[in-house]
Amino acid sequence: MAKDVSFDIASNIDKQEVTNAVNQAQKEMTNRFDFKNSKSSIVLDEEKITLVSDDEFKLRNVVEILESKFVKRQISLRFLEYGKVQAAAGDTVRQEVKFLQGISQEKAKQLNKAIKDSKIKVSSSIQGDSVRVVGKNKDDLQAVIALLRQEDFGIELQFINYR
Repeated sequence: MAKDVSFDIASNIDKQEVTNAVNQAQKEMTNRFDFKNSKSSIVLDEEKITLVSDDEFKLRNVVEILESKFVKRQISLRFLEYGKVQAAAGDTVRQEVKFLQGISQEKAKQLNKAIKDSKIKVSSSIQGDSVRVVGKNKDDLQAVIALLRQEDFGIELQFINYR
């Protein structure tokens, strides 16, 4: 009897790459002429990045710098959720950027439905903040991966633990 093969669908951000991208963005801001004597900063916390700048125009520049560093490090911008721009102390503006981690129950149900509707001979189950797909042969699993890559679920999908 053939052994079942499986993989997990996840949506996790690489914290080390985020740290590297933020550090590079901070370094670029210190070297750029348009940020001389500016109160602009990027602060990385566990679940979010806080952007501070003199005004909304400079804040947009900070966002562009940060996003360019994320793209260079191959971190999807879909992991970022931008909050509202708020007035902060000392005539500055602040914006929080949260990380979208894991697959919500709602998204997991959408993934399950898409897999079941495809009629590919696999089974899928929600396991916490990921989805496990199990099948009899690797070709079916690869067909599921191809199917999910074609559709847009609004989150970054990673296919891990391929066994």
